[in-house]
Amino acid sequence: MSHATKKIKVGDLIVGGGSPLVLIAGPCVVENRDMVLKTARTIQKVAQSLNTPLIFKSSYRKANRTSRTSFSGIGDEKALSILQEVKRELGIPILTDIHLPTEASVAAEVADVLQIPAFLCRQTELLQAAGKTGKVVNIKKGQFLSPAEMKLAAEKVETAGNKNILLTERGTTFGYNNLVVDMRSLSIMRATGYPVVLDATHSVQLPGGKNGGSGGQPEFIFPIARAGVAAGCDALFVETHPNPAKAWSDAESQLKLDLLADLLKQVVAIDRTVRQAVFSST
Repeated sequence: MSHATKKIKVGDLIVGGGSPLVLIAGPCVVENRDMVLKTARTIQKVAQSLNTPLIFKSSYRKANRTSRTSFSGIGDEKALSILQEVKRELGIPILTDIHLPTEASVAAEVADVLQIPAFLCRQTELLQAAGKTGKVVNIKKGQFLSPAEMKLAAEKVETAGNKNILLTERGTTFGYNNLVVDMRSLSIMRATGYPVVLDATHSVQLPGGKNGGSGGQPEFIFPIARAGVAAGCDALFVETHPNPAKAWSDAESQLKLDLLADLLKQVVAIDRTVRQAVFSST
């Protein structure tokens, strides 16, 4: 692992700069108030038990779906109000996706981190609109993109006067309906100076590989997460749901909420070992 990246402040926590691993976690999409609040409380309890900084993630809308019949959201205003309630009640930062430049300022009223979906990571106007809000911008690396090209995506946000940027690895297209994670990507993206995130759940997707939707191999979430943290990611991204089989989006790749504590325990131990080895020798 290379030396420390920039320190990016998200609410009261720090991502990067040699700081402890940050957990970014939550259900793929806002389904209803009860599920989101209960899931957020459980995730916070797990994170607190291991003294792990937490950013709560859930999409208020899903625009990039495989099929026209796939669930896309309960309504923007309603979903954002639920995320606002999570933020107000639990006091944790919020991350959510945006898909169009016009969404940036609206989502920024609630979110601390605006996420650029992988399929949209080259959309110049979207990146610049996110940057203009002043919020932290998390850019997911496109499945079609080399990690070195993420520097160019970051520069588009920088042109808006914003250097609060995170870069996320979420797998690269490996033939049809499959992804593979190249752990070198984390080091290559770290060379930009920005903190890097490993998305352990989208990385196990089988895009478009299940009857008009995406399949997945959740049995590989644990090994991919462990490998990413060992490779030196600054944050771990995990979509988690109380009952993934009944999730309204990404049912095949979300982590069962009951397994989050075990996963976090493993990766926190790895993170401590890696940081001690790296930063004690610099």
